Amino acid sequence: MAKEVAGQIKLQIKGGTANPSPPVGPALGSKGINIMEFCKQFNAKTQDKAGKVLPVVITYYSDKSFDFIVKTPPVAIQLMEVAKLKGGSAEPNRKKVAEITWEQVKVIAEGKMVDLNCFTVDAAMRMVAGTARSMGITVKGTFPENN
Repeated sequence: MAKEVAGQIKLQIKGGTANPSPPVGPALGSKGINIMEFCKQFNAKTQDKAGKVLPVVITYYSDKSFDFIVKTPPVAIQLMEVAKLKGGSAEPNRKKVAEITWEQVKVIAEGKMVDLNCFTVDAAMRMVAGTARSMGITVKGTFPENN
């Protein structure tokens, strides 16, 4: 018989560095989940992505067991890596902080496709470009048309 799902927890943790301190400890401890077991499993699964911020969705069950899914890094963080920035612009409509190319946008979009709610790479590229725009990053050139 299937286990009864008690709930879900969504966190953003740096790969390979999960430990019982906040935000992991309090979020899991309040639900009665074994914090050290999660940290060991998460660190083992994400050791190849050490230092990158990774969203994780933890599904916990009524018997205190859990499963988790590690997603790809957020688009904003990938854009900051590509543009070599520490953060976005405080006034993205007035102050632009960097420029990237459509090829760079396409690479990010293709990597993030599994987590986005779109069906084509073009749609994913437009989503990534929108995130870039809201961070004060300009995308150089015109959108490449695939006719």
